[in-house]
Amino acid sequence: MLNSIIDFILHIDKYLNILIQNYGTLVYVILFLVIFVETGLVIMPFLPGDSLLFVAGTFAAADSLNVYVLFAILSVAAIIGDTVNYWIGNYFGEKIFAKFIKKEYLEKTKLFYEKYGKKTIIFARFIPIIRTFAPFVAGVGKMNYAFFLSYNIIGGISWVAIFIFAGYFFGNIPFVKDNLAVIILAIIIISIIPPMVEYYRHKKRGSVRKPL
Repeated sequence: MLNSIIDFILHIDKYLNILIQNYGTLVYVILFLVIFVETGLVIMPFLPGDSLLFVAGTFAAADSLNVYVLFAILSVAAIIGDTVNYWIGNYFGEKIFAKFIKKEYLEKTKLFYEKYGKKTIIFARFIPIIRTFAPFVAGVGKMNYAFFLSYNIIGGISWVAIFIFAGYFFGNIPFVKDNLAVIILAIIIISIIPPMVEYYRHKKRGSVRKPL
């Protein structure tokens, strides 16, 4: 299963081309479902997000897909996905976490989202895995839904627009066409740098604070 997901992510250009050839306009539904599941189900954070949007944009540049339909459909998928993820966390999160996490940790989560939650929902869109967990944790922390929804919409539209139109405007460049697999891999690597840096900083701060 994991090998299949990795293969799909790394060769998404080939798979998307096959899907377009075999299913035509139904590929929009398939793309909608992938983005919805990647953002909406906390157990599926490893599906392609950034790379899928970029590659879809490159196919739109080649007139295989309509860039505006892609933008509209996948923006809706991203927004609905985060919304579903939020309510899953809101209704089931504490019941699930109560068995494994101390109540004080949940209270800290609530306070964190009250203070930083707005920008977290937007920035998390651009970080794989974290974007899947962020709305779930926002729901667990009982973040005000009106605030969540507004920043969910801003983040979802911005995320989809940046990667779709990046692929669309740069997709016809010969270098991009000839090295699409390498570019996809680069997008994946660049996407995981921020959480790795933050983790390193967190570990460094923790080691400094430890008593001698």
